[in-house]
Amino acid sequence: MSEFTSGFWSPYITIITLASVIGCAVFLKMLGSKKREPGEQLSTTGHAWDEDLQEWNNPLPMWWTYLFYITVVFGLVYLALYPGLGSFPGLLGWTSVGQYDREREAAAKEYDPIYEKFAKMDIPTLAANTEAREMGQRLYLTYCYQCHGSDARGGKGFPNLTDGDWLYGGSPEVIQTTILNGRMGVMPPMIDAVGGAEGVKELANYVREISGQKPFDPVLAARGKEKFAVCAACHGPEGKGNPAIGAPNLTDNVWLYGGSLATISETITKGRNNVMPAWKDLLGEAKVHLLAAYVYSLSQPNK
Repeated sequence: MSEFTSGFWSPYITIITLASVIGCAVFLKMLGSKKREPGEQLSTTGHAWDEDLQEWNNPLPMWWTYLFYITVVFGLVYLALYPGLGSFPGLLGWTSVGQYDREREAAAKEYDPIYEKFAKMDIPTLAANTEAREMGQRLYLTYCYQCHGSDARGGKGFPNLTDGDWLYGGSPEVIQTTILNGRMGVMPPMIDAVGGAEGVKELANYVREISGQKPFDPVLAARGKEKFAVCAACHGPEGKGNPAIGAPNLTDNVWLYGGSLATISETITKGRNNVMPAWKDLLGEAKVHLLAAYVYSLSQPNK
């Protein structure tokens, strides 16, 4: 409330807020000013339900009135101490940003020594350390599970982190680099390069063949082998991929989007775009170091 980009609204919000709170007190006073005289005949509000159930116009109970006055006073005191009246920051100078910064400073004092201790250890050593691995798991479940799943087995378009099949490589250093800087993978549409829809069908059958999947049409696959030359620049002449650019291995039957003929054809026709966000600025290198150790441990035989 105290960080308006324009001063236009601040007076209006201040006036409306104060008028609302004070108006409640005035309205309460008006309702409480009427007192019932001895012997006075009570009137109704004119509302009736079920034929004879009427709403009487009784004065408000004093205990209820006092409680309402307390809430009005509380509201005014709160607005004086904290932001709430347009651009007025409050007498205490409190802001959500300031509280967040203070909480971060307190957390840094408590946890930074722990992160610094683990930052001096290499990733394989951390992956074997129970405490470090548990901290990395908590980081994973906070920042990574939304895409890769709570069990790290991924989903359509999101890599499985437990199977040892890596687009860019699964060494500790590469995993850490991936988390720090992110990745951007692009598979361009190839329908024109392979001769249209018929060429896509032929190439898809060939990809099915080299991945060891059945069924595929041998005649179409043979024609697709000739067209695979346009794919070899990224995936290699044998289709084994290229970790340097994140081109997947097409011979191992591990698929990011699925290995059916329809899905492979869709990939060739439309291409794919994948983005792994960079976490360096949000988490910092020390936390990424622990997170990389946990991710590395997931694909190790003795994890």
